[in-house]
Amino acid sequence: MIRWMSAGESHGEALTGIIDGVPAGVEINTEGLASALARRRLGHGRGARQKFEKDVVKILGGVRHGLTMGSPVAIQVANSEWPKWEVVMSSDPVPREALLIDAGTGDEREVARNRPLTRPRPGHADFAGMMKFDHEDARPVLERASARETAMRVALGYVAREFLRQVAGIEIVSHVVAVGTEKSNADQPLAKDAQALDESPVRTLDADTEARFMRAIDEAHKQGDTIGGTVEVIAYGVPVGIGTYTQWDQRLDARLAGALMSIQAAKSVEIGSGSEQTEALGSRAHDEIIVDGGISRPTNHAGGIEGGMSNGEPIRARVGFKPISTVPRARKTIDLATKEQAPALHQRSDASAVVPAAVIAEAMMALTLANSLMEMFGSGSLARIQSALRDYTDRVEGRVRP
Repeated sequence: MIRWMSAGESHGEALTGIIDGVPAGVEINTEGLASALARRRLGHGRGARQKFEKDVVKILGGVRHGLTMGSPVAIQVANSEWPKWEVVMSSDPVPREALLIDAGTGDEREVARNRPLTRPRPGHADFAGMMKFDHEDARPVLERASARETAMRVALGYVAREFLRQVAGIEIVSHVVAVGTEKSNADQPLAKDAQALDESPVRTLDADTEARFMRAIDEAHKQGDTIGGTVEVIAYGVPVGIGTYTQWDQRLDARLAGALMSIQAAKSVEIGSGSEQTEALGSRAHDEIIVDGGISRPTNHAGGIEGGMSNGEPIRARVGFKPISTVPRARKTIDLATKEQAPALHQRSDASAVVPAAVIAEAMMALTLANSLMEMFGSGSLARIQSALRDYTDRVEGRVRP
C-alpha cells in the first residue's frame, strides 16, 4: 500500500512530504523532481508570484544513489520567499511589536502582511476554517488551504509516476478541455504529446482552441476577475483488473474521484463520458468488446473503468475547477472583528489556475493508480512487482487470444 502525507503552509519555510510503500529500485532524482515542479508553474493567466517564488527541492530520505530503498521517501520544497515571512509565520513566539509593523504595499485592496485577516473570502476555506478551529485571524486557514500545498502533491506524484512508468510502462498526460464557456476542439492527446502540451500556454494541441482560451483568460484579468475551466487527465497502459468491485472504498473510480476532487477549487469529477453517458441509451452508452485476434473497444465511454476496476482501456477523467476565490474585484463579506459588512480581503492571485490544475490532476492520478497497483501485485522490490505483473498479463493474454 502506498500512503502519503504533506505538511507546511503557503508562506512557511518549506513544504514537506512523505510517501511510504514505494518499493526498492525505483529510479528517481532531484533533477526529475525539479522538472516536475517546473511544469506546475506553467500556464497563461498565472500571477506574478510564479515569477519570483522558486521551488527549491531536496530529497531528505528513502533514496540512495538515485534508487529508492523501500523505506519512506521524504521530500522538502523550500520557500525562497521565506525571509519576507519569517516573522509572520514563525513557529516560535515573536514580540507583539513585530506584528504591528505595516508590511503592506499601500494598495487598499491588499491586507498588510502583518495584520490580522478578519474578512473571509467567499468561496474560500477562510470562514468555515475560522469557525472550526476558533481562529480570530484567517491567516492560519488560508496558509494551509492555499493551492501552494499542491507543489508537494506534484513532488510526491513524480515518485508515483516513475514507479508506474518503470514497473508497467504507464504514461499519464493531461490537457485543458474548457476555459469558462470556451470548449476545446482538440482530439484526445496521446502520451507522445506530453511535451507539446507543456509548450502550449493553455495545454492544448489545437491552435484555434489555444487562442480562444487565452482570450477568455485575458478578458477575465482585464475585468479584475478570475475564470475557471475543465481539464482531462488520461493514463495509458494500465493493465486490466486494477481496483475491485468487492468493497466500496477499494473501487478504482471511487478512489480516483476522491483524489481528484481533493484538489483545491475542484467542483466536479467525471470518469469517461460522464454526464454524456447518463443521457445516452444503453445501446450506445456502453463500449462493445470486439474480437479480432484478441479484443478491442471501438469506444471508451467508460473511461477505462468498469465495476470499479480498470478494463484495459486508457483511464480518462475530467475535473471541473471553479474560478479562483481571491477575486481582485472583491466580493461582499463580513468583517468578523466588527461584525459589519465589508469587502473581502484581497491578496495576489492568478487570473486562472486551470493549466497548472491539469498537472496537479496528473499527480493525483499517479498516486491513486500506484496505490491500487501495489495492492494487487505486492511490495518489496521493483523487480519482484514487475515479475508478478508479467505473470498476470501473460495469463490475461492467454485468455483473450485464440
